Amino acid sequence: MTLYVDKREALEKRFLVPDTEMPAGKPRSLMRDAMRRLRANKAAVGAIIVLSLIIILAVLGPYFIPYDYETPDWGAFRAPPDFASGHYFGTDQNGRDLLARVLYGTRVSLTVAIIATSVSVTVGVLYGSVAGFVGGRTDQAMMRFVDVMYALPYLLFVILLMVMFGRNVFLLFAAIGLLEWLTMARIVRGQTLSLKEREFVEAARASGVSTLPIILRHIVPNLVGPVVIYATLTIPEIVITESFLSYLGFGVQEPLTSLGTLISEGASVIQVMPWLLFFPGAVLVSLLLSFAFIGDGLRDAFDPKDR
Repeated sequence: MTLYVDKREALEKRFLVPDTEMPAGKPRSLMRDAMRRLRANKAAVGAIIVLSLIIILAVLGPYFIPYDYETPDWGAFRAPPDFASGHYFGTDQNGRDLLARVLYGTRVSLTVAIIATSVSVTVGVLYGSVAGFVGGRTDQAMMRFVDVMYALPYLLFVILLMVMFGRNVFLLFAAIGLLEWLTMARIVRGQTLSLKEREFVEAARASGVSTLPIILRHIVPNLVGPVVIYATLTIPEIVITESFLSYLGFGVQEPLTSLGTLISEGASVIQVMPWLLFFPGAVLVSLLLSFAFIGDGLRDAFDPKDR
């Protein structure tokens, strides 16, 4: 009997953590474990720092430079970067300070991306969760509509909206967001098909809870991980789309500006004024890489089995 007790105590000491050695603080959860893995990802942390700096400069930077984005400096047309004159990024063909225009253009591009992504996530999550949870013919009809939308030219819809309703920057936000929800809907539908068979959903059904409350209270909260990951990866795609539309002349128009507009202007004079393309292009590349690294980091954090 004594030998049995000694063996049991030895196993407890080997495999169990005593109460005095339990980590202090709040208990572990999926979100805390994900944040811990994200902090351990050096590339993602570096990207978060770079993105934070870009956002801070875009929001606060225009208040600390002596020039704005639309007023020309009559004594500095097509001036190269010069710290003595205060034009740190130089000026464009009209004498406007490029640093001010890059900061303001970054603000506009980020605003387009954030608002369009919010619209895309809202529509895609609701559409996909309803299709996956209801199932049957409703699911088939809803997903066939998604397939038809996938087959149609994406940019054609945006260009038609801009031609029909005018070149409105707010319409650009809605147009891009309302056409970016298709992939989100497919991802959410696939996750919903597995979630609706879980025990907590069956318990809610047995309790008499109707379909919509189950979707909003039980299905959608459990989709946070995949939705956050895909939304982070969607932002750079929307930034590229807005930049491409602005490059074609269908995006943000004067006196407003965006990174795509600045790149379009710089590309036409790259041989004589290369700084007009280099600086906005460098900011755009930094944004895209930052969002890409953050998206990869979130994917690894929320689904460490894929690493």
